[in-house]
Parts: sequence; structure tokens; C-alpha cells
Amino acid sequence: MDTKEVTDHLYYPVSERKMERGEGVYLYDEDGRRFLDCASATFNLSLGYSHPVVIAAMKDQLDKVVHMTSSYQSDPINGLVQRLVETSPSGLTKVHPKVSGGSAANEGAIKMAQLATGKSDVITLFRSHVGQTMMMTSMSGNAFRREPFPNLFPGSLQVPDPYCFRCFYGQKKETCGMMCVDRLEDFVDYASSGRVAAVLIEPISGNGGNIVPPDGYMQKLRAFCDEQGIALIFDEIQTGIGRTGHMFAAQYFGVEPDAITTAKGLGGSGAQVAAILTNERLAGLPANHHSFTYGSNLLAAAAANATLDIVRQPEFLAHVTRTGAAIMERLRDMQTRYQPIVDVRGVGLMIGFEIAEPDGKPAVKLTNHLAAKAMDHGLILRTSRYGYGNVLKIRPPLILTMDQAEEICDKLENLFLAELAR
Repeated sequence: MDTKEVTDHLYYPVSERKMERGEGVYLYDEDGRRFLDCASATFNLSLGYSHPVVIAAMKDQLDKVVHMTSSYQSDPINGLVQRLVETSPSGLTKVHPKVSGGSAANEGAIKMAQLATGKSDVITLFRSHVGQTMMMTSMSGNAFRREPFPNLFPGSLQVPDPYCFRCFYGQKKETCGMMCVDRLEDFVDYASSGRVAAVLIEPISGNGGNIVPPDGYMQKLRAFCDEQGIALIFDEIQTGIGRTGHMFAAQYFGVEPDAITTAKGLGGSGAQVAAILTNERLAGLPANHHSFTYGSNLLAAAAANATLDIVRQPEFLAHVTRTGAAIMERLRDMQTRYQPIVDVRGVGLMIGFEIAEPDGKPAVKLTNHLAAKAMDHGLILRTSRYGYGNVLKIRPPLILTMDQAEEICDKLENLFLAELAR
């Protein structure tokens, strides 16, 4: 088959551009053109394309055994459990590695919370994206994600995000007293079944627009969950494994949840690996209730161990903070010169900037246009909410150098000069 025939048979649409190889933060097409990937593929290449240490670890494991039943111990899984316990908040001492993706990890954490609390409902946020399974689609925000499916999983309710720039309650963060947490009691009393098992939250929204909660939000949310007997689960599929300049965003915010889910960046250069970390409170779910054939995969665990050994180093995490701060500084300068940039927000190398019309309304069409045209400038950008949103996201591999951070910003300048001067 030629390329056109193959794309005709693919179930989903793809770009006409054919990519050939990746190296570090760059992806190369078949014509040799280089693109700096600000999306880290699907936000999962924490160490970029083909990191030599990760590849070497996988090659070494290939010569031993690729996969076996998780009923037996193995060095890769033992090592993964040890490293995750060592690098997570101190109370999270249980590791469930028998999942192979973020959706399954989140679903498993919910099952654990339901079993531990004896309750059923789950609270998520309006703009949340907590997975692609039917259960996780049902519990995510955004009506357009649920609209095609007639049989949604019951027992979830969505509440307003801590989105200070476009506050649902029309408040200012300096004076609102954290209304987005205070009103949760009303949602529990009037919108739930009265049996809320968990709050599942992305510490910084991934697909939802890179919303960073204000200072004190997480502490107040933790206190609310404790008062209500609700488990607090952090979906760190995107924020975890160094993305915020900390191993987990929970450490950045200074709050310990009852569980953390991790995937994406855990594989370093693309290995499919995930895990659920919990405290003793959520321990006890029998393995037969949440166990997947390709969970605890040895090849993926070898990649994860190599990744964790690199990312956990203090100097590596400090560098993520520095490069992220440099990009934020340049973006804030651009905000003063380009009217469509109305807000810049982020932590570490999890950055987003919001594009708006002159009247302040979200400029969705312009956002998608800029992302598409970025390719002409050698830059890969992703937008929020599957193209329904107005935030451009910058989440390059964590190995980004300071020169490459400047390269991103220079390319963005060229993009805005070319597209907004018309």
C-alpha cells in the first residue's frame, strides 16, 4: 500500500506529514526537517526521544525477559516499587503496577476509594480529563466528550475548576476566600447521592487548559475531604515525574493525597507504564478486581527505573524549574506586546498561555490556527480541550536546555509576528 492507501484504512485522521526519527527534544520528518516538540509526543516523553540511558535499559532487559505474569517477583518490578515509594510523598507506601495506562490507573484508584469508604460517587472538575475508558469518560468534564455515548457510567459530578482568570463565581482570588472549595459542600448536599467516595483532581489541568490552582486551594481541599471522609486522589498522569520541577505536583503544592496515579512521563522515552500509589487507607483491593495483562511489564519497568534514576536527581529537577521560569518570563514579556495573549500560567515545564479576542472571549479559532502554523516555524504545539479550548500548551521534554528554551520562545515570537501582523 502507498501512504494514501494506508491513511484511508486508518480509523482516525493523521497529518500528511510523515515523521522518520526523533532525538532529544526534536522530531524529524522524512525530508529531514526538524521540529522542536513542545508536546513531548503526547506529553509522555519526559526524557525526550530515544534517550540513550532508557534505550540501553530496555535493550538489556530484552535479552532477559520481556514479560511474565505478575504473580512472581522480578528485579524490574521490585526496583520500580522501591523507587516510587522513595520519591513519592511519605504516606504513600503501597504501589499497584498492574496497570498499563493512565485511564486504568485512575479507574483503579477510584475502585480503591469506593472499597475503602463504602461509598460510590466521585467528584471531578468541569474541564478535567481523567481518561478514555467509558468510566473515565463519564467522570471527565466537557459535555462534548460524553455527548456521543448513551450509557454513561453513573455516580459522578463535576464542579467548577479553581480557574481564577475566568472564575465561575465571578470572584477575585484576593477576596473570594476560596469559594470553589467552600461551595463543594453544596454539591455534596444537593447534587450527589450523599455517598461521595473520592475527589479525583489533576493538580494542574492537563487537557483542560493548564489551570494552576491558587495558593491554599489544595490545603483547603484536603481539609474538606478529611472533614467529609472523602478520599483525595491526585491524577498526576501529566504533572508527575518531574514535570513541575518536583517528582510529583503533590510535593510542589505541599499536600499529601490518599493516592497518586502516574503514567505518561514514567516511561521516559515512550515505554507504556503506569502505577497507582496509595496510603494504607486505600490498601486492600483484591488483585482480581483490577489487574491487566500488560501491567507490570518488565520491559516498561526497566525503562521506568532508568527514567526515575535520572529525574529524581535534585540538580535535574532544579534545571526543570529554571528552564520553565525562563520560558514564563519570555511569555510574560510577549503578553505585553501581543494583545491576544491574555494570561500566562504554569509550574516548571507545564506551561500554558491563553489566547483571547479583543473583547476577552476565548479565541478558539485563532488558537488552533496558531498551533497549525507553528509547524511552519519548526515548532510542535498542542491546544487545550481537543481543539475546543483557547490555551496553547508548552510541555517539552524535561531534558530541554536553556538554549532550547530560548529557541522555543524565538520561534513563538516569529509565529506571532507572522500571523498577527496580517
